Amino acid sequence: MVGPYQRFKGGSNFVQHGYTRGDGLGAEIIGTFVLVYTVFSATDAKRNARDSHVPLLAPLPIGFAVFLVHLATIPITGTGINPARSLGAAIIFNRDLAWNDQWIFWVGPFIGAALAAVYHQIIIRAIPFKSGRV
Repeated sequence: MVGPYQRFKGGSNFVQHGYTRGDGLGAEIIGTFVLVYTVFSATDAKRNARDSHVPLLAPLPIGFAVFLVHLATIPITGTGINPARSLGAAIIFNRDLAWNDQWIFWVGPFIGAALAAVYHQIIIRAIPFKSGRV
């Protein structure tokens, strides 16, 4: 009899049947981009100056972004978006399935996070800041 640990592959991340490694990499890049961009936007110092309630409410959009990314990418890769989480599960499960696609769960988040940082810094931060003062 197979227990839940074996049935769910030890919680390790891998590209699901029916998807290519390119699909998995794209899902990880986009998912990480959405999460990191949301964190940058929700905690931006320029926005804090304009919206005094932002630091108090920042966890709400961040948590919602994590929720949406999981809904979209669990069927494709099991949602990595964090190399440490993917590596830890692969080490514990330690089967070929967990290691075959491990590079996707490192490369995807690094590319997604870098793109979000560049987009936020060059595009969003470049928009002139208008204060509410007259």
